[in-house]
Amino acid sequence: MGDVRVAVSPAGLCAVALGMPDDAWRADLRRRFPRAALADGQDTHRAWADAVAALIEVPAQDFALPLDLRGTAFQQRVWAVLRTIPPGQTLGYGEVARRLGAPRATRAVAQACGANPLAVVIPCHRVIASDGRLTGYRWGLERKRALLQREGAQPRA
Repeated sequence: MGDVRVAVSPAGLCAVALGMPDDAWRADLRRRFPRAALADGQDTHRAWADAVAALIEVPAQDFALPLDLRGTAFQQRVWAVLRTIPPGQTLGYGEVARRLGAPRATRAVAQACGANPLAVVIPCHRVIASDGRLTGYRWGLERKRALLQREGAQPRA
């Protein structure tokens, strides 16, 4: 997966990045969460980093630590649906839109997936094209494939 980076605000986990270079991570974090604290090996944030690492190693549907999830109302709704997708299963972007009651919002669902600030915790890697192919993933298609394989999902190549 490369480096797994986490950021925490007073309200909870606010960002998780996979394989992002340190300078890009810091710039993105400062832009989106100006008061967030980086967990650069700091003992005070070790539990957060360990919980995310455990979620990658042993995928689960629930994440017990509090989240500081910031986004539009629509993004929040999409991310809530994504959190209901069990490990090892996938949904198409259109199916996510249908579950939202907005069947024509497929592109907006894809954009919400791309805006997801919490890699793995909000499992946007479990959303695939309607024909079963892997498509867009902010952290790279190889990571998406690796996460899905780790969970036992078998998307098309």
